[in-house]
Amino acid sequence: MNTIEKLAERIIKDAVRNHASDIHIVPRRSDTLIQLRLANKLIPRLYLPKEECDRLISHFKFTASMDIGEKRRPQSGANSYQIDGQMIGFRFSTLPSSHNESLVIRILPQQEQIPFYQISLFPSMTRKLLALLKHAHGLIIFTGPTGSGKTTTLYSLLNETSHMFNRNVITLEDPIEKENDMVLQVQVNEKAGVSYATGLKAILRHDPDIIMVGEIRDAETAKIAVRAALTGHLVSLIGTCMSTKSQNQLFQLTLVSAIF
Repeated sequence: MNTIEKLAERIIKDAVRNHASDIHIVPRRSDTLIQLRLANKLIPRLYLPKEECDRLISHFKFTASMDIGEKRRPQSGANSYQIDGQMIGFRFSTLPSSHNESLVIRILPQQEQIPFYQISLFPSMTRKLLALLKHAHGLIIFTGPTGSGKTTTLYSLLNETSHMFNRNVITLEDPIEKENDMVLQVQVNEKAGVSYATGLKAILRHDPDIIMVGEIRDAETAKIAVRAALTGHLVSLIGTCMSTKSQNQLFQLTLVSAIF
Protein backbone atom coordinates (compact mmCIF):
# COMPACT_ATOMS: atom_id res chain seq x y z
CA MET A 1 0.00 0.00 0.00
CA ASN A 2 1.53 3.35 -1.07
CA THR A 3 1.55 6.60 0.89
CA ILE A 4 -1.59 8.07 -0.76
CA GLU A 5 -3.60 4.90 -0.17
CA LYS A 6 -2.57 4.93 3.49
CA LEU A 7 -3.51 8.62 3.79
CA ALA A 8 -6.92 8.01 2.16
CA GLU A 9 -7.59 5.07 4.48
CA ARG A 10 -6.54 7.12 7.53
CA ILE A 11 -8.88 10.00 6.59
CA ILE A 12 -11.82 7.66 5.99
CA LYS A 13 -11.31 5.67 9.18
CA ASP A 14 -10.97 8.88 11.20
CA ALA A 15 -14.27 10.16 9.79
CA VAL A 16 -16.16 6.90 10.35
CA ARG A 17 -14.88 6.42 13.90
CA ASN A 18 -15.85 9.99 14.78
CA HIS A 19 -19.35 9.43 13.31
CA ALA A 20 -18.93 12.20 10.74
CA SER A 21 -21.57 12.61 8.02
CA ASP A 22 -19.25 14.18 5.43
CA ILE A 23 -15.57 14.66 4.58
CA HIS A 24 -14.68 17.99 2.94
CA ILE A 25 -11.41 18.32 0.97
CA VAL A 26 -11.12 22.07 0.32
CA PRO A 27 -8.30 23.44 -1.90
CA ARG A 28 -6.81 26.81 -0.95
CA ARG A 29 -4.12 29.06 -2.39
CA SER A 30 -1.16 27.53 -0.52
CA ASP A 31 -2.51 24.30 1.02
CA THR A 32 -5.57 22.06 1.33
CA LEU A 33 -7.91 21.75 4.31
CA ILE A 34 -9.53 18.44 5.32
CA GLN A 35 -12.69 18.97 7.38
CA LEU A 36 -15.29 16.66 8.92
CA ARG A 37 -18.95 17.50 9.42
CA LEU A 38 -19.81 16.54 12.98
CA ALA A 39 -23.20 17.40 14.49
CA ASN A 40 -23.83 20.02 11.78
CA LYS A 41 -20.44 21.71 12.33
CA LEU A 42 -17.33 21.60 10.13
CA ILE A 43 -14.30 20.58 12.18
CA PRO A 44 -10.78 21.07 10.68
CA ARG A 45 -8.79 17.82 10.94
CA LEU A 46 -5.79 18.00 8.60
CA TYR A 47 -3.76 20.34 6.37
CA LEU A 48 -2.07 18.97 3.25
CA PRO A 49 0.32 20.38 0.60
CA LYS A 50 -1.38 21.07 -2.73
CA GLU A 51 0.63 18.39 -4.58
CA GLU A 52 -0.34 15.70 -2.09
CA CYS A 53 -3.97 16.76 -2.27
CA ASP A 54 -4.01 16.36 -6.07
CA ARG A 55 -2.88 12.75 -5.74
CA LEU A 56 -5.39 12.13 -2.93
CA ILE A 57 -8.36 13.41 -4.96
CA SER A 58 -7.20 11.43 -8.01
CA HIS A 59 -7.06 8.30 -5.84
CA PHE A 60 -10.60 8.83 -4.56
CA LYS A 61 -11.87 9.54 -8.09
CA PHE A 62 -10.25 6.33 -9.35
CA THR A 63 -11.86 4.22 -6.59
CA ALA A 64 -15.26 5.79 -7.38
CA SER A 65 -14.95 5.05 -11.15
CA MET A 66 -14.77 8.76 -12.03
CA ASP A 67 -12.75 10.33 -14.86
CA ILE A 68 -9.36 11.21 -13.35
CA GLY A 69 -8.33 13.41 -16.29
CA GLU A 70 -11.49 15.55 -16.20
CA LYS A 71 -11.10 18.46 -13.77
CA ARG A 72 -13.17 21.13 -15.51
CA ARG A 73 -16.65 19.82 -14.75
CA PRO A 74 -18.39 18.41 -11.65
CA GLN A 75 -18.47 14.64 -11.28
CA SER A 76 -20.08 12.19 -8.89
CA GLY A 77 -19.46 8.58 -7.99
CA ALA A 78 -19.83 6.01 -5.23
CA ASN A 79 -17.87 3.24 -3.56
CA SER A 80 -17.95 1.15 -0.38
CA TYR A 81 -15.32 0.03 2.11
CA GLN A 82 -15.17 -2.50 4.93
CA ILE A 83 -14.16 -0.59 8.08
CA ASP A 84 -13.96 -2.20 11.51
CA GLY A 85 -16.13 -5.07 10.32
CA GLN A 86 -18.88 -2.75 9.02
CA MET A 87 -19.73 -2.04 5.39
CA ILE A 88 -19.72 1.71 4.77
CA GLY A 89 -20.91 3.36 1.56
CA PHE A 90 -19.36 6.59 0.28
CA ARG A 91 -20.77 9.09 -2.22
CA PHE A 92 -18.14 11.27 -3.90
CA SER A 93 -18.80 14.68 -5.48
CA THR A 94 -16.17 16.93 -7.11
CA LEU A 95 -16.53 20.62 -7.90
CA PRO A 96 -14.00 22.75 -9.85
CA SER A 97 -12.85 25.84 -7.93
CA SER A 98 -10.50 28.75 -8.57
CA HIS A 99 -7.53 26.89 -7.06
CA ASN A 100 -8.25 23.21 -7.77
CA GLU A 101 -10.94 20.55 -7.50
CA SER A 102 -12.77 20.27 -4.21
CA LEU A 103 -14.15 16.93 -3.07
CA VAL A 104 -16.96 16.12 -0.64
CA ILE A 105 -17.49 12.54 0.54
CA ARG A 106 -20.86 11.62 2.06
CA ILE A 107 -20.61 8.72 4.53
CA LEU A 108 -23.47 6.22 4.36
CA PRO A 109 -23.40 3.29 6.82
CA GLN A 110 -25.04 0.45 4.88
CA GLN A 111 -26.10 -1.63 7.86
CA GLU A 112 -27.72 1.16 9.85
CA GLN A 113 -31.40 0.82 9.01
CA ILE A 114 -33.59 2.79 11.39
CA PRO A 115 -36.80 0.88 12.23
CA PHE A 116 -39.95 2.62 10.98
CA TYR A 117 -41.24 3.17 14.52
CA GLN A 118 -38.13 5.26 15.34
CA ILE A 119 -38.21 7.64 12.37
CA SER A 120 -40.41 10.18 14.15
CA LEU A 121 -40.63 11.59 17.65
CA PHE A 122 -44.39 11.18 17.45
CA PRO A 123 -45.93 7.69 16.98
CA SER A 124 -49.02 9.23 15.37
CA MET A 125 -46.86 10.73 12.60
CA THR A 126 -45.22 7.36 11.94
CA ARG A 127 -48.65 5.74 11.59
CA LYS A 128 -49.70 8.46 9.13
CA LEU A 129 -46.59 7.88 6.99
CA LEU A 130 -47.22 4.14 6.90
CA ALA A 131 -50.87 4.75 6.06
CA LEU A 132 -49.79 6.78 3.02
CA LEU A 133 -47.78 3.82 1.73
CA LYS A 134 -50.89 1.63 1.72
CA HIS A 135 -52.44 3.71 -1.08
CA ALA A 136 -52.42 2.22 -4.56
CA HIS A 137 -51.50 5.51 -6.21
CA GLY A 138 -50.49 9.03 -5.29
CA LEU A 139 -47.47 11.30 -4.83
CA ILE A 140 -45.35 11.64 -1.66
CA ILE A 141 -42.70 14.38 -1.59
CA PHE A 142 -39.94 14.57 1.02
CA THR A 143 -38.32 18.01 1.23
CA GLY A 144 -35.81 19.66 3.54
CA PRO A 145 -32.20 20.85 3.76
CA THR A 146 -29.18 18.58 3.35
CA GLY A 147 -28.77 16.22 6.28
CA SER A 148 -32.34 16.61 7.54
CA GLY A 149 -33.08 12.88 7.17
CA LYS A 150 -35.04 12.68 3.90
CA THR A 151 -33.21 9.63 2.55
CA THR A 152 -33.09 7.89 5.94
CA THR A 153 -36.84 8.33 6.36
CA LEU A 154 -37.61 7.15 2.86
CA TYR A 155 -35.39 4.06 3.06
CA SER A 156 -36.94 3.07 6.39
CA LEU A 157 -40.43 3.33 4.90
CA LEU A 158 -39.50 1.52 1.69
CA ASN A 159 -37.86 -1.29 3.65
CA GLU A 160 -41.01 -1.64 5.73
CA THR A 161 -43.49 -1.56 2.87
CA SER A 162 -41.53 -3.95 0.61
CA HIS A 163 -41.97 -6.92 2.98
CA MET A 164 -45.05 -5.75 4.88
CA PHE A 165 -47.36 -5.23 1.91
CA ASN A 166 -45.62 -7.52 -0.67
CA ARG A 167 -45.35 -4.81 -3.32
CA ASN A 168 -42.92 -4.33 -6.19
CA VAL A 169 -40.70 -1.38 -5.20
CA ILE A 170 -38.29 0.20 -7.72
CA THR A 171 -35.93 3.08 -6.98
CA LEU A 172 -34.16 5.47 -9.36
CA GLU A 173 -31.10 7.02 -7.73
CA ASP A 174 -27.88 8.89 -8.52
CA PRO A 175 -25.96 7.26 -6.98
CA ILE A 176 -27.50 4.34 -5.08
CA GLU A 177 -26.87 5.44 -1.50
CA LYS A 178 -27.89 2.36 0.48
CA GLU A 179 -28.13 -1.10 -1.04
CA ASN A 180 -31.33 -2.94 -0.21
CA ASP A 181 -32.04 -6.48 -1.40
CA MET A 182 -35.77 -6.03 -0.78
CA VAL A 183 -36.19 -3.48 -3.60
CA LEU A 184 -35.01 -3.15 -7.20
CA GLN A 185 -32.53 -0.25 -7.39
CA VAL A 186 -31.67 1.49 -10.67
CA GLN A 187 -28.57 3.67 -11.06
CA VAL A 188 -28.83 6.85 -13.15
CA ASN A 189 -26.12 6.88 -15.85
CA GLU A 190 -26.23 9.97 -18.06
CA LYS A 191 -23.40 8.71 -20.33
CA ALA A 192 -25.31 5.51 -21.05
CA GLY A 193 -28.50 7.47 -21.72
CA VAL A 194 -30.20 6.57 -18.43
CA SER A 195 -31.34 9.95 -17.11
CA TYR A 196 -34.03 10.47 -14.48
CA ALA A 197 -36.62 11.04 -17.21
CA THR A 198 -35.71 8.06 -19.42
CA GLY A 199 -35.15 5.80 -16.40
CA LEU A 200 -38.56 6.69 -15.00
CA LYS A 201 -40.23 5.92 -18.34
CA ALA A 202 -38.53 2.49 -18.41
CA ILE A 203 -39.52 1.76 -14.80
CA LEU A 204 -43.19 2.40 -15.62
CA ARG A 205 -43.01 -0.52 -18.09
CA HIS A 206 -41.60 -2.80 -15.35
CA ASP A 207 -44.89 -3.25 -13.46
CA PRO A 208 -43.98 -1.31 -10.28
CA ASP A 209 -46.30 -0.70 -7.34
CA ILE A 210 -44.11 1.93 -5.68
CA ILE A 211 -41.49 4.13 -7.39
CA MET A 212 -38.89 6.11 -5.47
CA VAL A 213 -37.20 8.93 -7.44
CA GLY A 214 -34.03 10.20 -5.79
CA GLU A 215 -34.17 13.72 -7.16
CA ILE A 216 -36.37 16.15 -9.13
CA ARG A 217 -33.94 17.57 -11.68
CA ASP A 218 -36.17 18.96 -14.40
CA ALA A 219 -39.76 19.59 -15.45
CA GLU A 220 -39.89 16.43 -17.59
CA THR A 221 -39.06 14.21 -14.61
CA ALA A 222 -41.71 15.97 -12.52
CA LYS A 223 -44.33 15.55 -15.28
CA ILE A 224 -43.65 11.82 -15.68
CA ALA A 225 -43.73 11.33 -11.91
CA VAL A 226 -47.06 13.13 -11.58
CA ARG A 227 -48.61 11.21 -14.46
CA ALA A 228 -47.37 7.93 -12.95
CA ALA A 229 -49.00 8.90 -9.65
CA LEU A 230 -52.29 9.50 -11.43
CA THR A 231 -52.25 6.19 -13.33
CA GLY A 232 -52.03 3.56 -10.60
CA HIS A 233 -48.56 4.02 -9.08
CA LEU A 234 -47.39 5.34 -5.73
CA VAL A 235 -44.47 7.71 -6.38
CA SER A 236 -42.06 9.01 -3.72
CA LEU A 237 -39.89 12.01 -4.59
CA ILE A 238 -36.97 13.58 -2.75
CA GLY A 239 -36.57 17.35 -3.16
CA THR A 240 -33.79 19.12 -1.26
CA CYS A 241 -35.28 22.23 0.33
CA MET A 242 -37.77 22.92 -2.47
CA SER A 243 -38.58 26.59 -2.88
CA THR A 244 -42.12 27.94 -2.92
CA LYS A 245 -41.77 28.46 -6.68
CA SER A 246 -40.75 24.80 -7.21
CA GLN A 247 -43.66 23.60 -5.08
CA ASN A 248 -46.07 25.79 -7.05
CA GLN A 249 -44.70 24.44 -10.35
CA LEU A 250 -45.13 20.84 -9.16
CA PHE A 251 -48.68 21.64 -8.00
CA GLN A 252 -49.45 23.17 -11.42
CA LEU A 253 -48.07 20.06 -13.13
CA THR A 254 -50.39 17.95 -10.97
CA LEU A 255 -53.39 20.00 -12.06
CA VAL A 256 -52.43 19.91 -15.75
CA SER A 257 -51.84 16.15 -15.64
CA ALA A 258 -55.15 15.61 -13.87
CA ILE A 259 -56.97 17.57 -16.59
CA PHE A 260 -55.32 15.84 -19.54
